[in-house]
Amino acid sequence: MSGVKVTRKAESRIESGHPWIFSSDVAERGQAQPGDAVRVLNLRGQCLGVAHYSSTSQIVLRMLSRKDQPIDRAFYLARLQAALKHRQHVVRESDSYRLVHAEGDLLPGLIVDRYGDYLSVQLLDQGMDAASEVLASCLEEVVQPKGILARNDVPVRKLESLPLVPKVLSGELPERVPVKMNGLSLQADLLHGQKTGVYLDQRENYVAAAHWARGRALDCFTSTGGFALHMAPSCESVEGIDSSAEALKTATANRDANGIKNVTFREANAFDYLAGLAAARRQFDTVVLDPPAFAKSKTNMDAALRGYKEINFKALKLLQPGGVLVTCSCSHHVNEGTLLQLVAEAALDAGKTLRVLERRAQAQDHPILLTVPETLYLKCLIFEVL
Repeated sequence: MSGVKVTRKAESRIESGHPWIFSSDVAERGQAQPGDAVRVLNLRGQCLGVAHYSSTSQIVLRMLSRKDQPIDRAFYLARLQAALKHRQHVVRESDSYRLVHAEGDLLPGLIVDRYGDYLSVQLLDQGMDAASEVLASCLEEVVQPKGILARNDVPVRKLESLPLVPKVLSGELPERVPVKMNGLSLQADLLHGQKTGVYLDQRENYVAAAHWARGRALDCFTSTGGFALHMAPSCESVEGIDSSAEALKTATANRDANGIKNVTFREANAFDYLAGLAAARRQFDTVVLDPPAFAKSKTNMDAALRGYKEINFKALKLLQPGGVLVTCSCSHHVNEGTLLQLVAEAALDAGKTLRVLERRAQAQDHPILLTVPETLYLKCLIFEVL
């Protein structure tokens, strides 16, 4: 392997358990080429471990191991087998789950989502992209999929100077893939759906929301109907809204496939629709907010925080005492403490007193590393109006 020398600051970062080394902390790049696995050296020439090298990203090195070891097929196979073993322990009543959660499974830059007999993969940096063939080979050995799709249309690949073109790595993929989740039969569009097909990270939160839901429910940003369909057995009626007509087609098909009669879907902008409901003095017993990430970077934090507060305020205006609010944020830059504060401010403005029922995160197949805060990104808070 080539050797890349890093500063004392980078050495301390590695010692603290974080796998990212930034451009400003690289002292010498040596002969490293885009996507190479390289030995990471301190200024004294001592090896700190091995990493994938990126020639264009601000994150130049992503640590793969603290040991000086080859990054070969045996390495990837062992990491993938360990990832599968964890899922076999934590996943219940679902044939679809996240098999590899990048840094959370010590494979930074790699996402693998399993949808029954098919895999949807995201290769997020030059190193994982260069290893695509060996990764596909290892995945075929570990889970024997009928097809593997690389969802290479992720914007972050631009930072790696990689093309944004999805491609099939092996086998064939149908237009829609059947999914079993928490007793429901769903459809996933692996090529065009949100993320890699459906929102697997909310799988456990769907069940939690269904536990507390009651009466007339409103599911905002419903996408393919995840929260709405899970809450249906607990509620008198559920209304799901989303701005994507294509997502609502899938949601409707999911509803009909499960014989659910008390859920309706409507195409609408959530902010405008909530304002209209308040003006019409409509009331709900349960409201779910699961918006896309408002804060995709620190540069738009102020606007994002205003957005989160506004939408929670609008939702709370629709709830009477005894009502339940389920509110989510998938913005990494908005931590749980900030989201709790925003909801508290919205509640005070709306004249509501809230009791915290649950504080949740992403499903356990999206593991969180203690020393890598970026692996914790999804917050799901459940409140009762007193």
